[in-house]
Amino acid sequence: MRKAWDGITSSLVVFMLIILMALLGARLLGLEVFTVLSASMEPEYQTGSIIYVKEVDYRNLKRGDVITFSMGDKSVVTHRIVEALVDKKDPTMIYYRTKGDANNSDDGGLVHYKDIIGKPVFAIPKLGFFVNYIQNPPGIYLALFTGGLLIFFTLLAEAFLGLVKKATASRQIFQKKRENKKKERGHNFS
Repeated sequence: MRKAWDGITSSLVVFMLIILMALLGARLLGLEVFTVLSASMEPEYQTGSIIYVKEVDYRNLKRGDVITFSMGDKSVVTHRIVEALVDKKDPTMIYYRTKGDANNSDDGGLVHYKDIIGKPVFAIPKLGFFVNYIQNPPGIYLALFTGGLLIFFTLLAEAFLGLVKKATASRQIFQKKRENKKKERGHNFS
């Protein structure tokens, strides 16, 4: 029973550490984490994937690069550059025309270089479904409840096992005393 419980709790802890490293550890490495919410970049980035985006110098971007950028409505999009456009009046102003790989036409607006967050460096398929679920109600409540339940049952199991150990130790002491009394009685008759 103890080994099975240890295996379950260890597996859950490892799973949670992997999720934490996938989300927080990446930030320590200078990567931003986003969830792919649409199929516009399939098959390269599937819906529900988590993508890790690294900051890049916009001047090094070229046609065919995939970029992640923010839009005016505060949403974040990851699409491929189909064309780089330099403003004729101000050559330091660069705009990018983008398109989702699965889309039939280019995106409606141009992406200003200041709106570029970076380039995706890798992705983990399907993990985004889980991450989005636990970041919003009711998933966050379920994650907190499950974590609390895990801690409660771990403490309960430890307390139960402690009682079992004490009972076993008490039983062994009682048996030794009984054996000693039997020996003493046996010596009295000699």
